[in-house]
Amino acid sequence: MSAPLTLHRPGLAAGRDAQALQRAAAPDFFGWLEHTRAAAGCTRPVRLTGTLTAVEPGTGRVVGERHTDELPDRTLYKACGNRRAAQCPDCAWVYAGDAFQVVRCGLTGGKTVPATVAAHPVVLATFTAPSFGAVHHRHIPRHTCGDRRRCDCRPAPCHARRTAGTCPHGQPAACFTRHDANDPQLGRPLCLACYDHDHQVVWNAFSGELWRRTKQAIERHLTALCRRRGIAPVQVVTDSGKVRRVPPVRVSHGKVAEMQRRGAVHFHVLLRLDGVDPHDRHALVPPPAGITADDLDDAVHAAARQITVTTPAHPDRPRGWPVAWGEQVDVRRIGAGDGDVTDGKVAAYLAKYATKSTEATGHCSTRLNPDTIDAYADPEGDHLARLIDSCWRLGRPTHRHSNPTATLTGERQGDLDSKPNPYAGLRRWAHMLGYGGHFLTKARRYSVTFGLLRDTRAVYRRTEDADTPDTAGTVTAGTVTVGTLAFVGSGWLTNGDTLLANTSAAQYRERQRIGREELAHEAWLSGVAA
Repeated sequence: MSAPLTLHRPGLAAGRDAQALQRAAAPDFFGWLEHTRAAAGCTRPVRLTGTLTAVEPGTGRVVGERHTDELPDRTLYKACGNRRAAQCPDCAWVYAGDAFQVVRCGLTGGKTVPATVAAHPVVLATFTAPSFGAVHHRHIPRHTCGDRRRCDCRPAPCHARRTAGTCPHGQPAACFTRHDANDPQLGRPLCLACYDHDHQVVWNAFSGELWRRTKQAIERHLTALCRRRGIAPVQVVTDSGKVRRVPPVRVSHGKVAEMQRRGAVHFHVLLRLDGVDPHDRHALVPPPAGITADDLDDAVHAAARQITVTTPAHPDRPRGWPVAWGEQVDVRRIGAGDGDVTDGKVAAYLAKYATKSTEATGHCSTRLNPDTIDAYADPEGDHLARLIDSCWRLGRPTHRHSNPTATLTGERQGDLDSKPNPYAGLRRWAHMLGYGGHFLTKARRYSVTFGLLRDTRAVYRRTEDADTPDTAGTVTAGTVTVGTLAFVGSGWLTNGDTLLANTSAAQYRERQRIGREELAHEAWLSGVAA
């Protein structure tokens, strides 16, 4: 019996090259490249089939119609749009660009956001999770390097103890290693048995609720401060025509979640102070003069100390788990003269984390189910295996009848399911170590939406070559393309197609990068000449 093809790397490369040469030698090769350009760099593009109809706006008259059977490969390719760089680097690159614009527009304005927001007080707050047990870490008490990105400072010992004893399970309670930045031990517990894995996955699951209550506490703190300083509330008219008195200051936020190496999330949050316009409650206006960034700083620290969420009862923990922030709450002011905390650097920093997930922990899998859970969960395994096992165990169905001798005779199944497990979501998000929230969220008023950026990009692509037919064979200028499409699969048809499409996309991105650099250089020369 021959070995599987996947184990023969040279054979795979030879087959891929042969497929690429066959595609490149085809008469419609350049038409195929143009057809796949929109999804060229995608790892697993979505393949669609159906009818594309060009309709004249206003009249509804059909201008042209074409079936995907007439297109190359008899299908339409669409990029998957995955935000995770580990899954699809090209789509994540596009998502990171959109995330950068979403974050930065909330700081400097632009793209329907007024430029006056640049004068609003803004802080960058970092909320961390509490300790669930001692883990290996790398700490540099004092930086002497000139560039943090190339830091070569010597770290302190991990867990130095004068008396290096042992924990109740016989494991050393000290670690004198000066860990490197890429040490796989970072984030791993000193003792797996001492570490509270259940509490950590529950904290991940309820961290979104903790943030919601924290923001409410920040706004309450600022409202009380306005009252003490004599800043009157503002009367606004609601959509129903009623007059309401609202606080004169409100907080708009943009939040990014980051997964730490130990498997707990922490949040980087941009908090911007806005005022209230009595004539237009949707307008973005500066806050009252009596409220400053110092007050916002104090409100963040006060809320982080006060807010605690007690989770619902669980058979394994009848009193629930306390969910609160860790002791490390860092607040930095944007645009306060610190070169490390500028608008552009903060936007790039948050956009980078928006494309990440659990890669920092070493775990990266799709959603788990009863057939795949045994490959990842183990109550006696390593740190990640125990976290996943905690998610699966705590999320088990717990709403069955408490009497083991009871039968279903004369009872409806719905009566037994009347009290579902509030921790059931832990099973759904076991591959995320319990965290089921979005990695980038924002307040409605903070900035533009991803939808607006995608629509703007789509309109630009349809109009940049208005005089040439598109891949559907219909003229896009002045028409709307309506697709009646169905999903037929995902991924490229051959490895050779993957090679050609990704190479073409890489060349296209490189041309774009060089063009941007040339434009920036010309602008710099113009400034020097002026």
